[in-house]
Amino acid sequence: MIEAAKRLNTIEEYYFSIKLREVRELIASGKPIINIGIGSPDLQPPTKVIDAIQKSFNDASAHKYQSYQGLPELRNAISEFYKHKFKVALNSENEVLPLMGSKEGVMHISMAFLNEGDKVLIPNPGYPTYSSVTKLVGAEPVFYNLDEKHDWQPNFEELEQQDLTNVKIMWVNYPHMPTGINALKETFEKLVAFGKQHQILIVNDNPYSFILNEKPLSILQVDGAKEIALELNSLSKTFNMAGWRVGMVLGNSNFINQILKVKSNMDSGMFYGIQKGAIEALHLSDEWFKNQNIEYKERRDLVWKLADKLQCTYDKNSTGLFVWAKIPNGKTSEEFTDAILYNKDIFIAPGTVFGSNGEGYIRFSLCVSKEIIKEAINRI
Repeated sequence: MIEAAKRLNTIEEYYFSIKLREVRELIASGKPIINIGIGSPDLQPPTKVIDAIQKSFNDASAHKYQSYQGLPELRNAISEFYKHKFKVALNSENEVLPLMGSKEGVMHISMAFLNEGDKVLIPNPGYPTYSSVTKLVGAEPVFYNLDEKHDWQPNFEELEQQDLTNVKIMWVNYPHMPTGINALKETFEKLVAFGKQHQILIVNDNPYSFILNEKPLSILQVDGAKEIALELNSLSKTFNMAGWRVGMVLGNSNFINQILKVKSNMDSGMFYGIQKGAIEALHLSDEWFKNQNIEYKERRDLVWKLADKLQCTYDKNSTGLFVWAKIPNGKTSEEFTDAILYNKDIFIAPGTVFGSNGEGYIRFSLCVSKEIIKEAINRI
C-alpha cells in the first residue's frame, strides 16, 4: 500500500461531504429529503452573463491558455466594482488578482505566507476551510472566540491576552458566516491596528456583502489597510455563479505578487468565456441586487417562521444567505438536527460544523425555493 502523506492525518473529510452522502443515500432509499443546509445558490445567473459566455466561444482566444493574472478587462471590472460599491481605489495592474473561486485563495495565501510551525488566528465559529488549509501547509490553528455576547465581533482584549508569538495570519469573515452578522467599520479599524501592531496579515473573506445587506463594507476602506490586509471576494453568491468558480484577492502589489508565485504554479489560467461572463456580472446595475434581495427577503421571512416552529430564536438584523438560530435548551446541535432529519426528512446544518462556539445553534440556508420552505414548515 502507498501511504498517504502525513499532512492528511491532521484533517478530516469536510462535514458536508460526509453528511450529503448520507442525505443522498436517504433519498435513494425513498426518503423525501428537504435540504436547507447548504449555501449553494439555486437562482440563475444574470441573462447577460449567460449571453456573454455563449458569445465568447467563437473568439480567437477562447480556447487557449489564459493569463495567470486574468484578462485586463476582468481586472479593470473588479477595480471599477470596488470603486463603485466600496469607494476603494485599486490598481488593476498589480492590486487585483482573479482566482478560480475564493476558496483557492485561502490555500494560495496560506502557501504564500506561512512556514511550517507558524500560527494562524481562526474565528470560532467560522468557515472550516481556514483550519483545514492551515493544517495542510503545516501551520498551527489558534482559534479566537466569537460569541453572541460580543455580537460575534472579535474581542480584542481577549486577543491581546493570547500568546501571539509566531502568529502570521488572522482570518476574518464579515459579513460573517455562519451568523450573518455584518461588519462594523470600528471592527475593521481595530483589526488593521491590531495587524500593524503585531505584524499579522489580516485577511477578510467577503463573499456575502450584497445579500440582504444595506451597508456593504470592505476592510480596504480603512486608512492604511493595504499595508497589512488582504480581501477575498467572490461572484458565487452575489451573482449565482458558484459553479463558475470566479473569485478575487485584493491588496497591495507586494502581497499580490507573492500569491501569484503560488497561483502560477497551480493552474494555467481561468477559462476565457468564464472571464467574459464575470466582466458582464461586475458591470450590472444596482437593479440586479435589489431584485435578488426581494426574493431572498421573502425566503428569509419563511425561514424565520420555520425557526419559530422549531422554537428557535434568531437575530433579525443579520445579513447574508443564512439564518443562524439558537435552539431550545436540552439537546446538542447535532442531536437537534439529526432528529429533524430522521423524523421530518429535513436537513439543517448543526452549528458545531463551524466550531465549538456553534454548539447550541443551527444554520438554515436561503438557497431553496419558497415552496420548499413552506413544505418544511408544514412538516414541522
